[in-house]
Amino acid sequence: MTTVGQTLPLAEAPSAGYPESHVPVTPVLSLASFGRGGERIPSVLDAGAARLVTSGRVAIALALREMGIGPGDAVLVPSYHCASMIEPVVWAGARPVFYRIRPDTSVDLIDVAAKLDADCKVLMATNYYGFPQDLVALRAFCDARGIALLEDCAHCFLGQHKGKPVGSYGDYAIASSMKFFPMYEGGVLVSARHSLAGVHLQPAGKGFEAKAAINTLEDSFAYGRLFVVRALLALPLWLKDVLWGRLKGRKESAPSLAPGSSDGGFGFDPRWLDKRSSLCSRLLLRLVSRPRMGALRRRNYLKLQAALHGLPGCRPLFATLPDGVCPWIFPLLVDRPQPLFRTLKMQGVPILRFGEYPWPGVDASVCPASADLSQRVLSFPCHQELREAELDWMISQIKDALLQRSATAP
Repeated sequence: MTTVGQTLPLAEAPSAGYPESHVPVTPVLSLASFGRGGERIPSVLDAGAARLVTSGRVAIALALREMGIGPGDAVLVPSYHCASMIEPVVWAGARPVFYRIRPDTSVDLIDVAAKLDADCKVLMATNYYGFPQDLVALRAFCDARGIALLEDCAHCFLGQHKGKPVGSYGDYAIASSMKFFPMYEGGVLVSARHSLAGVHLQPAGKGFEAKAAINTLEDSFAYGRLFVVRALLALPLWLKDVLWGRLKGRKESAPSLAPGSSDGGFGFDPRWLDKRSSLCSRLLLRLVSRPRMGALRRRNYLKLQAALHGLPGCRPLFATLPDGVCPWIFPLLVDRPQPLFRTLKMQGVPILRFGEYPWPGVDASVCPASADLSQRVLSFPCHQELREAELDWMISQIKDALLQRSATAP
């Protein structure tokens, strides 16, 4: 197996001096997180046997290991991707083969078929932004050619396709629970077709457990949630910061207490391959209301869609929100995106740009649609922990910036 670390040849996102987001980019814990409400939406955990790990990229690596992927093998991966989807393939010693997607993010099976060779053992297919691929067609394609299907549900922990939970169609499926739940770390490996008895996980240590719980709380405090808890923990957390600052100064080479994925870092660290998710994250996975999550994510998505409908120079990437889809974020396809991106970031509006930094060599010559989407799609949070006032403020900032840009355009 190849070690893949922080030195991967990837472009790093420029900080550009942007201020902190005024509203939470990802879900943050609040008392409302445990409230009930809404109809039950199936989740990837309903698809089959599951193992709770620390990140989606770890789950990909475990899935490849379970499928026996190694040196000499090739894995078909989408040209529209983030580095964490490719790093486990390289770690396994396999060769990533990049296939095209269409402008609506659907898999171009004609291109996939053209790139199949004797080395190709797995097709990785991503349900972008929470919208499932044509999973029935992908399953039939793989079965007809004797290759495995790895269903990437990192964007769709909740949802269903043709009456079955997301994650049900792949030989293995992976998910990223920290994109949907108010937790610091978390990923899932699932299989509806194979036993996971060979996947043995162990605790990552007391330091990791403490860090996962503390960071979950501190992320919540940063956005004005759990005020009473914050007041009660003010002194212990201050002492923690002082102590940690001193320890860090003495042990700069000490291994991290948590995976880099939890802090948005690049790289795949195989030390986390056999580590289970923290107790804090596992409890939140059980206790946080999924019906509420599904209902509010859909409501917030539709509110964004209605508010931005018809504004100049943009359109939603997906025209409708089908039943059974629980979105990760709201993707907006924008003409001339970079000036708008800078304007909104300077105002503290949270923006995510999936696929902005593709794997080296993957450009418009490999897939024009991927190159276009990676630059033109600006995505905004629609998660269940957004307060009404936060969502309204964000919408107002986006609308004002789009209208101002239109008014000053030559």
